[in-house]
Amino acid sequence: MSFTYDSNNDQNSNEENLKSEIIVGRNSVIAALSSLQRDIECIYLLKGSELSKTPGKILALAKQKGIPVKEAAQGKFDALCHGENHQGVAAVVSAYKYSSVEDIVAKSDENGSFIIICDGIEDPHNLGAIIRTAEASGVSGVIIPKRRSAGLSPAVCKASAGAVEFMPVARVTNISNLITDLQKLGYWVYAADVGGTPWKKADYRGKVAVVIGSEGFGISRLVKEHCDAVVSIPMFGQTNSLNASVAAAIIMYEASSQRNNI
Repeated sequence: MSFTYDSNNDQNSNEENLKSEIIVGRNSVIAALSSLQRDIECIYLLKGSELSKTPGKILALAKQKGIPVKEAAQGKFDALCHGENHQGVAAVVSAYKYSSVEDIVAKSDENGSFIIICDGIEDPHNLGAIIRTAEASGVSGVIIPKRRSAGLSPAVCKASAGAVEFMPVARVTNISNLITDLQKLGYWVYAADVGGTPWKKADYRGKVAVVIGSEGFGISRLVKEHCDAVVSIPMFGQTNSLNASVAAAIIMYEASSQRNNI
């Protein structure tokens, strides 16, 4: 069984899930997990229920596909499932279908493809804004991790102002492995972080990927170590960092300027 969730009652239950499609019931969730036509953001299990204590097919399938599993109290389940017989399990389904990394790599202009990699952007408004700017500036695609990241939820789609209709977004299990694979294909990968080359002096032509870090922690150490170079935006005020989507926009438009000889 599936239906639309449209409630503002639980601000702490992921604002991005508002108006998401929710699938409830064990058989329905297993079917969704087994289907190739569904992109599932996360699985909720009722806290204290038999299912949350005993590993079963749902947990095995979720682990196999790298889908986060979270426990939720009875009150949240009631709000999430609108009183439906959920049997202690519910799945949040993405608002949009994800693309593949292969599709993004194949989307090239005369200079090759230009990819934005988001390393743990958890704020749906930031991710939506990055997707919006990426589409406007000619980016080939956006790649996000499966865990510890906002997904293609309705809040992200709304913040993108419709750009998700045109901008391919892919999810991967491991960002570091992704970077290594891209480098093997001839990509030069920049980390947007402090202590690097001024962003305007970097060369964004050809096959290029830029990694944007999370709002609170920036780019993870391991991911940064896998990048070829670091680009930085100078700060002249008292604050020591920019909003992730703002920093991404500055770099994307410099890259767009170089790639289009503007």
